[in-house]
Amino acid sequence: MTILDSPPARRGAPLRFAGIAAGNFMIAMDATILNVALPDMRRDLHAPAAALPWAVDAYTVVLAGLMLASGSVADRWGPRRVYRAALGAFAAVALLCAAAPGAGLLVAGRALLGVPAAGLVPASMALLAALYPDRDERSRRIGALVSITGLGIVAGPVLGGALVSLAGWRLVFLVNVPVAGLALAASGGLSGHRSGAARPIDRTGLLLSVAGLTALTFGLVDAGTSGWLRVPPAVALLAALAAVAVLPATQRRAASPVLPPALMALRRVRVDLVVAVASQLVYYGLLFTLTQWMVDARGLTALQTGLAFLPMTVPVAFVPMVTGRLVVRFGARRVMLAGMAMDVLGGLVLAGGGASLWTVFAVQILIGTGSPLAIPACIADMSAAVPLRLAATGQGALNAARQTGTALGVAVFGTLGTLTATGSVLVAVAAPAAAVVGLAARSRSRFGQLELDSSD
Repeated sequence: MTILDSPPARRGAPLRFAGIAAGNFMIAMDATILNVALPDMRRDLHAPAAALPWAVDAYTVVLAGLMLASGSVADRWGPRRVYRAALGAFAAVALLCAAAPGAGLLVAGRALLGVPAAGLVPASMALLAALYPDRDERSRRIGALVSITGLGIVAGPVLGGALVSLAGWRLVFLVNVPVAGLALAASGGLSGHRSGAARPIDRTGLLLSVAGLTALTFGLVDAGTSGWLRVPPAVALLAALAAVAVLPATQRRAASPVLPPALMALRRVRVDLVVAVASQLVYYGLLFTLTQWMVDARGLTALQTGLAFLPMTVPVAFVPMVTGRLVVRFGARRVMLAGMAMDVLGGLVLAGGGASLWTVFAVQILIGTGSPLAIPACIADMSAAVPLRLAATGQGALNAARQTGTALGVAVFGTLGTLTATGSVLVAVAAPAAAVVGLAARSRSRFGQLELDSSD
């Protein structure tokens, strides 16, 4: 009998699961809690408008880039060691962010915060697999973890609004310290196993992916805030294009590529990545834009703004649980298509419905349901589409695509001046993604080469 099968280990499993869940809750909460604090942060630090997107994106750009290789780090050093080190580092860097005297140092701190966040996510999945070796039990726990992560997204705006109202924006970083402490205490008994298949890290691919995403984000933010007909954004966008163009060649030569050519050759994988980017871009871009609108145009307080986001954030806590059943019954691709269709409808309503709170609430419900429908369906479809030997890499690529969508959403939507323009961009992003899913499904059906999934 191994230590994982022993009765004491099973008795301690709920506490250890709580240690994993607390860390993922913290990461999810941090993705939304800062949005309602941005207006107060800007006033306190006398920050320019262009600094606001970077206060969010510095974190997500680093997180997206490092997510591709962080699974290899967990394999090499052991997921328990990486997870607990990431928790401690996250708390320490959060303290630095809370003490930042200016916008530049805050953005730098947010970028640094993305490093432990990238290590925490894949390590926690490996720990969960070791804690629950039974597949059915593990599936149930993954569902519970997704719901807890959703609660973190819900809690972010409301808790952030309350903390800002209580004592200012710095509290939204300080709250991470006790959460990380609880996660550390509860995760102490987790297995210290290591995988026997640690892979070398593709440093060139990692550098190109982070550099390309950073250049793209900078180019979009700078062009949107200071004008497109200027040298800096043009150079940044050309650099991003060059990184994207060079990356495939480096991946073909790498011993352990961050984006294996065999993975990217699968059409279902490419479709899943497109939907992951689009759905996250729409959700988090709208979240960022509406925060500024509610504070600047409607005059809401930080707490009122957090509560006003409940129509958009509450569905994240329960829609993923429903999505699993819908995928089993209708197939992942149909659920993705439904989710993207709701995002398109939300954009149409916002583009033509005016700037009333009731219109905004209706759009929040549509987007808050559509994107959480599409993302779990992407995860399920990726699991079915990717060969077992590339399973972890596929999920890492999907997570990286999601974080890329978050970063680009803030970069693009943060430069839009009106809700009408925001609605038009929502449609421009979600409609092509929906078309990609629909065309891929029709092509498979026509040629009969590969079923969408076992339920279709």
